[in-house]
Amino acid sequence: MEGVVQVCGNQSAFAAIKANGSVVTWGNADFGGNCSAVAPLLAEGVVQVCGNGRAFAAIKANGSVVTWGNAAYGGNCSAVAALLTEGVVQVCGTGGAFAAIKANGSVVTWGDAAGNSRAVAALLTEGVVQVCGTGGAFAAIKANGSVVTWGNADFGGNSSAVAALLTEGVVQVCGNQKAFAAIKANGSVVTWGNADFGGNCSAVAPLLAEGVVQVCRTGGAFAAIKANGSVVTWGNAITGGNSSAVAALLTECVVQVRGTGEAFAAIKANGSVVTWGNAITGGNSRAVAALLTEGVVQVCGTGGAFSAIKTNGSVVTWGNADFGGNSSAVAALLTEGVVQVC
Repeated sequence: MEGVVQVCGNQSAFAAIKANGSVVTWGNADFGGNCSAVAPLLAEGVVQVCGNGRAFAAIKANGSVVTWGNAAYGGNCSAVAALLTEGVVQVCGTGGAFAAIKANGSVVTWGDAAGNSRAVAALLTEGVVQVCGTGGAFAAIKANGSVVTWGNADFGGNSSAVAALLTEGVVQVCGNQKAFAAIKANGSVVTWGNADFGGNCSAVAPLLAEGVVQVCRTGGAFAAIKANGSVVTWGNAITGGNSSAVAALLTECVVQVRGTGEAFAAIKANGSVVTWGNAITGGNSRAVAALLTEGVVQVCGTGGAFSAIKTNGSVVTWGNADFGGNSSAVAALLTEGVVQVC
């Protein structure tokens, strides 16, 4: 395959956008690996593809949306089709639903229960600038810095406990499987959702009161990078919420953090990588440690493995082999020239 400019994946399928704006899919047909039902609509003009757990949504250059995959999980958007013919600028997915932001700042939702936004519809008619999802809920940031949430309460759909902190100043929201973390303009972090998944950050609250510039997630934990290059973690200990084993390496100079389903990998300013969390899914990188001491410029995670691109264009992989952690079969093709990993 050549001419590919973007690849997007869900739980069991991939969709690739080519330079001519067409889309190619592969993988489990029930998850969107077969797009034959909408193939004529994907032959040209596609500029973005978003995947949720079992379906895909593509935005075309004219602002319309095309969906395919499991109908109950957002692969069928017929109920809101009239609202998706133009003006869509962003699409976000949860485990089984989609939310689309239109150019006028309104939001259109469809799919499973998280795709039912009727309870907050009046708040989603204008001013929305970003939408983020967990496995079963959405959070929308509005232009005034306030946050609107909907969906399954246990997945972060109910933010009433911290509502007073979400009326202004929010600049970024990150969601894992069941919780959200929001960064405010003053560098503080607000969390809500399932406590065991990081919805409760009280154990590290003093460290999240200021200076946070980025939050990253695994399936059940969060990691925050502070302006001084240090990292703060919370949530499920096994999935990366406890970084005590590598704490001495996370006090400064961290520039990027990425997660798999259950582990984190941090790139430091010197190009080295630090990992923690579930050893099987990428938290243990000892087998390739010698290759991760310098020169790493990007790390990408799947559900259970990592891949790192180095300055020389080579790729290093580790984690669960079934999730891409073993690249030995294509090692000869990954020694140089790689510019992006998805």
